[in-house]
Amino acid sequence: MRILSVVHQHDAGPGVFGDVADAAGHELEEWVPAEAAPPDPSAFDAALVFGGAMNVDQEADHPWLRPEKQLLRSLLERDTPLLGLCLGGQLVAEAAGTQPGRAPEPEIGWHEVELLPESREDPLLGPLPERITAFQWHSYAFPRPPGATVLARSPVCFQAFRIDDRPAWGLQFHAEVTSAIVGSWLDEYRRDPDAIRIGIDPEAIRAETDERIGEWSELGRGICERFLAFAAP
Repeated sequence: MRILSVVHQHDAGPGVFGDVADAAGHELEEWVPAEAAPPDPSAFDAALVFGGAMNVDQEADHPWLRPEKQLLRSLLERDTPLLGLCLGGQLVAEAAGTQPGRAPEPEIGWHEVELLPESREDPLLGPLPERITAFQWHSYAFPRPPGATVLARSPVCFQAFRIDDRPAWGLQFHAEVTSAIVGSWLDEYRRDPDAIRIGIDPEAIRAETDERIGEWSELGRGICERFLAFAAP
C-alpha cells in the first residue's frame, strides 16, 4: 500500500509506526505541511497523521493548517483509512465535524487510560487491556465527533474515537513514540509553556520512559499492524 505520513515537525515522526510499515513492505510517503503543498488524496491507500507542538486553532500562526484540514476532509470523504495521533487525532476530529479545544489540564508524561466497553470489538483497540499507562504530551483534546464512538478516556479527556461510518480513528495518546523521540521532547521541554507551568520533572519522565518504553512500543506496533491490516485492499 501507499501510505501518507503527515509529519508536523521533524522530531515528531512516525516512530514505531514507520518501522511496522517498512517491515510490511508498504510505501510510506512523508508530507510536512509547513514545507510543501498538499498531495493528491486519491494517491493513497491509507493515511497516518502525527503530532506537533502547534494547536488546531492556530491557523493565524500556521496558515498551512487550512490546506491540511481540507486534505483530511477529502480523505474522510473518500473513505481512505485514516489514523490520527495527538494533534493528528484532533485534526481528524475537526475534519469529522467537531471543534477540539484546550483540555481541563495538560497531560505530559505517563498517564492511565481506560478502554471503554465500546472498544472491545474495535479493530484497532479491541486486543488492549481495560487499562493502560500511556505516554502523552498534550494541552488540547477532542470532543466526540458527530457519528463517532468514544473508545477510551482518561480522568482529563477522551483518549480515542472511531468514526462509525468511516474507516477513521483518533488517538490522544502517543502510541508511535520511541525512547529517542521522547528524549528529544524532554530535552526541549522548556519550549512548551504548559510543561513549565505545571512543573514537569523531565528526568523523572525520562526514567519512567526507560522502564515502560519496551512494552509501550509493542502496544504501538500492534495498533499500527491492525490499522494497516484493516486498510489493506
